[in-house]
Amino acid sequence: MAPQADNKGVWRSLDWWTVILYILLLAGGWFSVCGASYTYGDTDFFSLSTRSGMQIVWIVSAMAIAFVVMMTDARHFETFSMLIYVLFLLLLIGTIFNPHEIKGSRSWLVLGPLRLQPAEFAKFATSLALARVMSTHGFSMSNMRHAITSAAIILLPMLAIIGQKETGSALVYLAFFLVLYREGMTGSILLTGVAMVVYFVVGVKYDNVNLFTTPVSVGQYVVFLLILLFSCGLIFIYCRSCKHLKWLLLIIVGVSLIATLFALYIVPFDVTWVLLGEAGCLALYLLYQWLRTRLPSYLLVMCFTLGSLAFFYSVDYTMDNILQPHQRLRINVLLGIEEDLRGAGYNVHQSEIAIGSGGLQGKGFLNGTQTKLKYVPEQDTDFIFCTVGEEEGFVGSAAVLLVFLCLILRLIHLAERQPFPFGRIYGYCVVSIFLFHVFINVGMVLGLMPVIGIPLPFFSYGGSSLWGFTILLFIFLRIDADRNRSHSG
Repeated sequence: MAPQADNKGVWRSLDWWTVILYILLLAGGWFSVCGASYTYGDTDFFSLSTRSGMQIVWIVSAMAIAFVVMMTDARHFETFSMLIYVLFLLLLIGTIFNPHEIKGSRSWLVLGPLRLQPAEFAKFATSLALARVMSTHGFSMSNMRHAITSAAIILLPMLAIIGQKETGSALVYLAFFLVLYREGMTGSILLTGVAMVVYFVVGVKYDNVNLFTTPVSVGQYVVFLLILLFSCGLIFIYCRSCKHLKWLLLIIVGVSLIATLFALYIVPFDVTWVLLGEAGCLALYLLYQWLRTRLPSYLLVMCFTLGSLAFFYSVDYTMDNILQPHQRLRINVLLGIEEDLRGAGYNVHQSEIAIGSGGLQGKGFLNGTQTKLKYVPEQDTDFIFCTVGEEEGFVGSAAVLLVFLCLILRLIHLAERQPFPFGRIYGYCVVSIFLFHVFINVGMVLGLMPVIGIPLPFFSYGGSSLWGFTILLFIFLRIDADRNRSHSG
């Protein structure tokens, strides 16, 4: 097929519904940046000395990048996926040692007047590499080597970004595990992830709360009980041949209840040692059953039990030695352990005021008081959604979220219609990243999620995030537009 005819076919096959949603989000984002950066008396929104003017530059350049991506042969993305991944991984590692530190982070490359954040572009590079590896013939998530390879592709850029002191951007890469689950990863791993979050929240929030008059930490007590109950649940799901499950539950519940009553009414002591002993005995029982039957399910549940204990005891170390002081304070404020309306909780508190003041229909474009008086820090970047809430109210906020929902659902539809695994897997990578960004950013602004500093796609001011999201999206649209071509080309 001639190149000119091929290009015409691409534009005919392009999913224009997704492009329309993309343009709507760009337009909404520009108006939000105008509202967030507007100062009373300013009239020139197009001046390059203003945020709104520079955002037009980023938007126009993003559209140019989208055009270039659409004119690129879709097969190149699969062919050079690993090379692109390695190059960006090296760039991420190199950024750790750059001399420019911005807001305590070394995640930016400063090229004269231009500042770029490689972590934003590494998302599409990681998506391409993950799709390439997982689409190879014979790949299976049940194969340990394949599963470890996939996890390594995700974790390597995460570690490099953490080395840049940019924990928020690193956490975005956890979204890729949704892709692994879609492609056959066992549900126990997803359950393990949810369980770890529960352990962390309960353990941290109630660590210094005693169980009535006993010297028992409510956080430790509840977490140990959850570990035992989750382990029994996994035994029921994956070890249906276990004949002693009822007796296990009876012993665990009975011993825990007796020990708790003894500590409450006879001799106060730390019941968690009893629960810890029960967990150890359960692990030994599972080890015995595995040696006797050689069923891997017993070994899996034993690893879950011991891994849960190890994770819980590592929480204190993580809070004290890995997280930065401001990050610890943000978590404590989110969990209600501390109240710091002048410090770590200030951003969220002012954001909630701004959104609440918008009411049902909002105060109107450029009429927001909280944002105009600059009460909300980072209100045109990480906290851009509070501008939407104040100026457009509940109706406008719901409309923005509805457009994002339509985009995500449309991308799921496109991913499911891909004839080859590479396109489907890459599509779900795109879905996962957008879903994570929207969910965490909006939840952060509403005070439902910790403040980790990630942008709202197509809304937050800046070139790196806008270009990164545009490349990520249009590579998928280019692959989808080429779906009717035979895989061999």
